[in-house]
Amino acid sequence: TILVPTEEVVEMKNGQKVVSERRFFPGYVLVNMVMDDDTWHLVKHTSKVSGFVGGAKNKPAPISQADVDKIMAQMQEGTEKPKPKTLFEVGEMVRVKEGPFTDFNGNVESVNYEKSRLTVSVTIFGRATPVDLEFHQVEKA
Repeated sequence: TILVPTEEVVEMKNGQKVVSERRFFPGYVLVNMVMDDDTWHLVKHTSKVSGFVGGAKNKPAPISQADVDKIMAQMQEGTEKPKPKTLFEVGEMVRVKEGPFTDFNGNVESVNYEKSRLTVSVTIFGRATPVDLEFHQVEKA
């Protein structure tokens, strides 16, 4: 079994919410197989396979079933409730790219992923003013 862990993400394009897939671990795949010399050489000599995580002498180490279950749960959660493509953190500096405060920089005060909105503290006339914006109206500074 081969698994490429992905999650659904939401971004705004031309004013519309667009859902797409994003890989959890870009460049990595999870493979469930019986490890013997034949399967080891098959995987090792597969095009674009550059290495393995863990193990000794380049042989891959198995991950625990608990870790597999966590990854599967993350994938299921991402399907049920897509995440925004860009994640914002409180205290992070952003630049407003759309609306009346275009080209203003500010600090993220709060983030609401359910509504795809954030509150940004923008300095206007020397005073910090909280501004409620949608994710697509800002970018990381």
